[in-house]
Amino acid sequence: MKQMVMQNYSSVSEFILMGLTDRPDLQLPLLVLFLVNYTATVVGNLSLMSLICLNSHLHSPMYFFIFNLSFIDFCYSFVFTPKMLMSFVLEKNTISFTGCMTQLFFFCFFVNSESYVLTAMAYDRYVAICQPLLYKAVMSPGICFMLMFGSYLMGFAGAMAHTGCMIRLSFCDSNIINHYMCDIFPLLQLSCSSIYVNELVSFVVVGTVITLSSLIILISYAMILSNIVQMSSARGWSKAMGTCGSHIITVSLFYGSGLLAYVKPPSAETVGQGKIFSVFYTFLVPMLNPLIYSLRNKDVKLAVKRTLRRITN
Repeated sequence: MKQMVMQNYSSVSEFILMGLTDRPDLQLPLLVLFLVNYTATVVGNLSLMSLICLNSHLHSPMYFFIFNLSFIDFCYSFVFTPKMLMSFVLEKNTISFTGCMTQLFFFCFFVNSESYVLTAMAYDRYVAICQPLLYKAVMSPGICFMLMFGSYLMGFAGAMAHTGCMIRLSFCDSNIINHYMCDIFPLLQLSCSSIYVNELVSFVVVGTVITLSSLIILISYAMILSNIVQMSSARGWSKAMGTCGSHIITVSLFYGSGLLAYVKPPSAETVGQGKIFSVFYTFLVPMLNPLIYSLRNKDVKLAVKRTLRRITN
């Protein structure tokens, strides 16, 4: 009976976010560094989305996916960055229980959605290179819309599963989160009730995302590589690698940093390490994505020139 009461009651009404570090001498430099990062992320992704909208030659399936990737990164940065910046200036950075669960939901939603968007982009590159004559028919506006709808739907389902299981837990002892945001593993460490269901759900949801995404991406690039090997011209090789290079870099950064943060069991030591590694995919990847798709892309460079010419004229 006592255990049932504990499961339905949480005496913690707010949490304290420890932030990235508690060293006073690092607070100001880190504030400046992450503020610059935040500004670059917002400006970069907004600029790329605006270029895609304003230039008709970018109205293609590939740029439709890039637009959604930038949109996710743009929204993603608002989930945790303001609280992160506040941790550098406030002596006690608190977040309400409801606010914490909301942050957890949107964090999971955008991370899962980005995984599936990157997967859809891999399939798009496969069709463009291996079936160029059927590209417009296969990647029709309806198919592209369904792929994006499915990506957001899967992201929503995963976020609901994580957040729903987290809400059912009891937090009745410590309320200090060893992180700069409400992440899954740091919250599980604070629970005074059984976390078996949460661990099982995390294993299923994360396992599904990684397995499904990795399988489709690997198969797509295996087919692309097979097609490239059969190309006789150096121009064909260069064009194929040019269309895939940006996506390969983005996927490597996103999944590589994510695995570094979550590949180990959630012990106290690994949560601290995960906090450091999570900086890469929460701050670095959203900032670099617009640069990757701009600096390596002739179409985007042309769109920049045309847009600047319109503004100056």
